Amino acid sequence: MPLPHWEETPTDLPGAVREIKAALRAQIAASGRTVEEVFAVVERDVAAEVAEIAAAKARGEEVWPVIAYDDIESGRVSAADVARLRKRGCLVVRGHFPREQALGWDAGIVRYVEENKFFENYRGPGDDFFGSVGSKPEIYPIYWSHAQMEARQSDRMARVQAFLNSQWKHTSDDGTQWFDPERDSLYPDRIRRRPEGADSAGLGTHLDPGTLDLWMTQAYQQAFRHLFDGSVEQYDPWDAAYRTSGPQYPGSTMCSAFRTFQGWTALSDMNHDQGVLHTVPIPGAMAYLMLRPLLNDVPDDDMCGVTVNQVFPATHKWHDMLMEALAGIPDVRAGDSVWWHCDMIHSVAPVQDQQGWGNVMYIPAAPWCPRNETYAASVREAFRSGSSPSDFPAEHYERDWTNRFTEADLNETGRRGLGLAS
Repeated sequence: MPLPHWEETPTDLPGAVREIKAALRAQIAASGRTVEEVFAVVERDVAAEVAEIAAAKARGEEVWPVIAYDDIESGRVSAADVARLRKRGCLVVRGHFPREQALGWDAGIVRYVEENKFFENYRGPGDDFFGSVGSKPEIYPIYWSHAQMEARQSDRMARVQAFLNSQWKHTSDDGTQWFDPERDSLYPDRIRRRPEGADSAGLGTHLDPGTLDLWMTQAYQQAFRHLFDGSVEQYDPWDAAYRTSGPQYPGSTMCSAFRTFQGWTALSDMNHDQGVLHTVPIPGAMAYLMLRPLLNDVPDDDMCGVTVNQVFPATHKWHDMLMEALAGIPDVRAGDSVWWHCDMIHSVAPVQDQQGWGNVMYIPAAPWCPRNETYAASVREAFRSGSSPSDFPAEHYERDWTNRFTEADLNETGRRGLGLAS
């Protein structure tokens, strides 16, 4: 019996939550297993990974895999490093860009915003999410600087993105290709510049792949089919099947694109204890997060706090075991890049009196697929007009700015990424 589904945000959210939870429990029961039995399989596997990570942290070992860009470029990444990347779902790419190039981009962004009087015209945070970090501003709603676009369309970025995309199963056994691992959609995002001496509240533990749509839309119900049909052992967090066409419910923190990895490129040196990114480096923990609301201790109209128009929260109340595995990045230098699987819990640690700058530009791996091709059409229009992309608050600072990156500056990678070339 097909699951109920809502391709647009349900008008009666509590009612829809109750209906989908009952239907999912019934579907699992029809397989001959109980929700508790299925969840126990996931809990056992995830608990073993949490214990392994906690032990590594206690020994002072780096949890995050690190791979040199030169090894990616030359195809010399070892099988052991690939296995570690897939196990942990995150990566630091050392020397992704030359350090002086990254520092030059950082200086170029400063010139770009200053010559266009950004600070004189800054109107405050455009959303509630990054508005919580506390410094003014920390997240710059800037998308079309030469620095950002040069990095997005560079050969070095394309090689790393293709390497990361290739970790996913992008073609099903029946021949369906869910995305092109060699072509990125140049998903435009913002920059962060956190100055020396800053105090920042950071960002709490959360996920970004979606909210209630992960349980309530047909595409995601198929993407997570093994969690909901009793075949949980077959669930693969690296399988892209059905994930590249489905909708996401609208909200101030939505992402219209499918990202294999979220990522950022460092524009300054940053030490590991200066308010940096942390993840729960267990890609398979998504199964825990998706099944946890179906247990009997969660109210029938509650999805462990997940709702629309907010990020997907990961909390001690419902996911306490996972929090023990939270692990921060190692020290990074300008030009390194940092990547994490799109389903992974992540946070940004708070910091007081930050030592050194904390500057990054957010550039993910968002391979070409039907979902990303659709979003690329709106990105092209935002690019041409200097507008904020539709996934982000409608601030539009750059519309009349000088020295903005233009269509004439695009190379072939950039044109393909915006859908201007095939």
